[in-house]
Amino acid sequence: MHFREWNWKFSAKAESRLRSRRITCPRGRGLGGTSSINGMVYVRGHARDYDAWEAAGAAGWSWCDVAAYFKRMENYNGPEDFTDLRGRDGPLHVKVGDNALETPLFDEFIKAGSAVGYGDLGDGDYNGVRQEGLGLMPATIFHSGPREGERCSTAAAYLELARAKYDDEIAVATRALAAKVLLDDEDRAVGVRCVDGREFLGGEVVVCAGAIGSPHLLQVSGIGGPEPRIHSPGVGENLQDHLEFYLQFACDSSSLAPYLAWHRKLAIGARWMLAGTGLGATNHFEAGGFLRSRAGVEYPDVQLHFLPVAISYDGVTVPRTPTGHSFQLHVGCNRSPSRGHVKALSNDITHPPDIDFNYMSTDDDWRSFRRALRLSREIVARMDVPGVLEVSPAVDDDAQIDAYLAEHLESAYHPCGTCKMGAPDDDAAVCDPDGSVRGAKNLRVVDASLFPTIPNGNLNAPTIMVAEKLSDTILGNTPPPVPLAALQNPHGWIDPTWQSRQRVAASTSASAGEPSSSSSSSSSR
Repeated sequence: MHFREWNWKFSAKAESRLRSRRITCPRGRGLGGTSSINGMVYVRGHARDYDAWEAAGAAGWSWCDVAAYFKRMENYNGPEDFTDLRGRDGPLHVKVGDNALETPLFDEFIKAGSAVGYGDLGDGDYNGVRQEGLGLMPATIFHSGPREGERCSTAAAYLELARAKYDDEIAVATRALAAKVLLDDEDRAVGVRCVDGREFLGGEVVVCAGAIGSPHLLQVSGIGGPEPRIHSPGVGENLQDHLEFYLQFACDSSSLAPYLAWHRKLAIGARWMLAGTGLGATNHFEAGGFLRSRAGVEYPDVQLHFLPVAISYDGVTVPRTPTGHSFQLHVGCNRSPSRGHVKALSNDITHPPDIDFNYMSTDDDWRSFRRALRLSREIVARMDVPGVLEVSPAVDDDAQIDAYLAEHLESAYHPCGTCKMGAPDDDAAVCDPDGSVRGAKNLRVVDASLFPTIPNGNLNAPTIMVAEKLSDTILGNTPPPVPLAALQNPHGWIDPTWQSRQRVAASTSASAGEPSSSSSSSSSR
């Protein structure tokens, strides 16, 4: 994902609250978009996320409205969860991995979470009725067929099948950067002009350039932006993202750190190329979960990814540990009130836009991350793993934690919200709930920029769901039936004691309302 041939490598404005660091914003540059370079983690989000969309003015986007589309798109190989929420014959392969066969750390992490009061999701995962708790973390990886073990991007899941079925009706132009949406005298979109001068005319224009590219393209086309032909002040506003940091530990054994040796990488690669199995056929995020950070939070606002090796996201920085073994938690807070923007600086699409995420702009952002850190330490302290010692951040008081966060918080690469859909009386809404761009005709946006608010988890699955749902809208198809489990649980699973307790069962190591502020920065066994 680090090569510019496949990655737009956008760079955001220096973040004043994060030591003036410029946080990178990778976006997929090719067929399949960012689904072709992402971490492949599959998260639907919480039912309440979509209820919030409808409450914000996106009529027809409640959980009961979208659940059937999540089901329709899935080809899930996990165990039966005794509900009708999961799909088994959709185009998108969703794989529950087998990396646990190589290390017991995943299971120890899940058991430790249960021991301190967070639910064990059992053989299922957080994409069923219940999101809250720890469990398996599925990924968009082919689990069967000739491409077993390969990434299942949207290009692989949808475009290749469509081209095979409708080859005479589909034309794919690569290396074709859209420079402008062409509007006629009545503000009707009639086509697209590319940077190289090619024009594609006719039909409805559907913009799917993502949370950075879509508002940028609209702005340089005169919809919002520096020289607006169509007044739309919300274009590029409402930018949201997830931040995270790495909570890293040394341990005596059982991690996958030794597999980073070059000769083991060769063996892993050979097995993957020959059989499509093994450590090369996984994203290694095979366990994780969702927690509530405090009593009074209705549904999870903290996300954890467990990785059985301590390493930076770019694969460059590996902490030195006494035994060579390590693991880490990616700790993120998922409902930040901070909002940023994407603004075109000229009418030239090749001129990068001004991207300002405005991270950590409220006191609540900082409090949330401090709580998330301490809650995560509680879980690791209960893992039955020899020699666990915190490597990073290894600090305790609020000021030290804040200083660490300012230096080390990173984007989870989940930008969204910059062409948000909303109610007719919402002047900040760029699109109607059917994706139609206000003020223009024959023009829609279909991607994560439509999200009014950011969902609780990784964004690949919700983005594909939006495309599934709006494809029915565009074609005039009847929506699929609502799964019975969604009708029976229209708001998902909510802990009935959420107003008074922070977790399902009272913790033995901290109060149910707040984690202990004196949680140790290391634990050893």
